Amino acid sequence: MHPLVGEFMGTLVLVLLGDGVVANVLLSKTKGNNSGWIVIATGWGFAVMVGVFVAGAFGSADGYINPAVTLWSVMGSGDTSKLAMIPAQFAGGFVGAILVWLHYLPHWKETQDKCAKLAVFCTGPAIRNTSANLMSEIIGTTLLLVGVGSIFAKISPALAVGIGPYLVGVLVWGIGLSLGGTTGYAINPARDLAPRIAHAILPISGKGSSDWGYAWIPVVGPCIAAALAWALFKFVV
Repeated sequence: MHPLVGEFMGTLVLVLLGDGVVANVLLSKTKGNNSGWIVIATGWGFAVMVGVFVAGAFGSADGYINPAVTLWSVMGSGDTSKLAMIPAQFAGGFVGAILVWLHYLPHWKETQDKCAKLAVFCTGPAIRNTSANLMSEIIGTTLLLVGVGSIFAKISPALAVGIGPYLVGVLVWGIGLSLGGTTGYAINPARDLAPRIAHAILPISGKGSSDWGYAWIPVVGPCIAAALAWALFKFVV
């Protein structure tokens, strides 16, 4: 398999499981309806873990499944060929969102809350404040990248293949539990923008706005974080 196929498949699984757990909690008449934030944060941690494994199995040894991680890696290595992974990640996120819509197809009509429907696909602020929301995404994504870099700096390459995805999943779980309450911790442009586009295009019963006025924050914030994390490892560590 090719690395681009791996990034596509890994991000697809990431969004399928991640947006899927949000749908299970927020949509009406699901078995998991109203089960809460801890379920969502846990589901997203598992989604990252499985997504990284799937990316590797389908040809991407890096298993980035996140444009911010890809940018951070390119800054550190200078290997600009890896930028080709980013379109594959967005495509995977888009297809994963479509699969979530199909999986929960009867539940969209049963759900009256338009904001809940949008939240299945993408993030939004608890309190809308542009500078604070952007700062939250920068802090959360910087922690993700510093955490990932620290994890793999201490693990041998052979061991990292087996244990690394578990530790990254736990890291994302912790970020969700501790820092996710402000913006929903997108910390991944492909996880947010690609499903948001799917929300805008799909014939979702009773959907509302896709909130394009906010959509740049979960993209720009993680990209800024990539530069900050690169600088921390280059000039501090």
